[in-house]
Amino acid sequence: MDDIPITIVLIGDDKCGKTSFLSRVSAASGTGPIALLRDIDQPYIFEVSKKGVQYRLEFYDTKSPENWKLLQPDIVIFCYDISQRLTLIHMQRFWINEAKMAFSNRDSLPVLILGLKRDLRSEDDPNGIIYPQEGYQVAQALRADKYMECSAVTGELVDLAFQEICMTAMNTATLRGGQSEGGCSIM
Repeated sequence: MDDIPITIVLIGDDKCGKTSFLSRVSAASGTGPIALLRDIDQPYIFEVSKKGVQYRLEFYDTKSPENWKLLQPDIVIFCYDISQRLTLIHMQRFWINEAKMAFSNRDSLPVLILGLKRDLRSEDDPNGIIYPQEGYQVAQALRADKYMECSAVTGELVDLAFQEICMTAMNTATLRGGQSEGGCSIM
C-alpha cells in the first residue's frame, strides 16, 4: 500500500527557527547539538503511520528551492521567533497576506501557528518577547486551528508540537478534514 502524501509548508521570516525545528524532529532524540537540514534537500520527508495507514509528510519552508507559492499544501504553519516581536508582527502583516493570495483557492486549509525559540524567552526583555497567552490570542484572532510553542535547541515541546502537526496532517486525509471544529486550540 502506498503512503498518503501530505504537503506542509512552514511560512515565516528567515532565521525564525523553521529549519532548526525540522532538524530537531529529524534528529528524533536528545537535547544535544543537531545537524541542520539543508534547504536544497526540500521537501523534508517524515513517514508516520496511524492504525495501519502510512502517511508521507512533505515539509517545505519559505526558503524552498522552488517558489513556495506554487505549492498546493494540505497544511500551512506560520512560524515566528518568540524572542523577536518583529517576527510576530511580520507574520500578522506580511506572511498571512502572502499565503492568502497564494492559496486563495483553498477554503478549508488548516492553519497552525508555531512559536519557535522558546528557550530565548527572557524576563529581562519584557518588550521584545511574546508570552504564550499573547501568541494564543494572535492565533485566535487569525482563526488558526492550533497554537504551539517549542525550542529546537533544548528539545522542549518539540515532540508534542510535531505530534499535533501529525494529527492535523492525518486528519486532512479524512472526510472531516484537518481544520479544528471550534477555533484555535493550544498545546
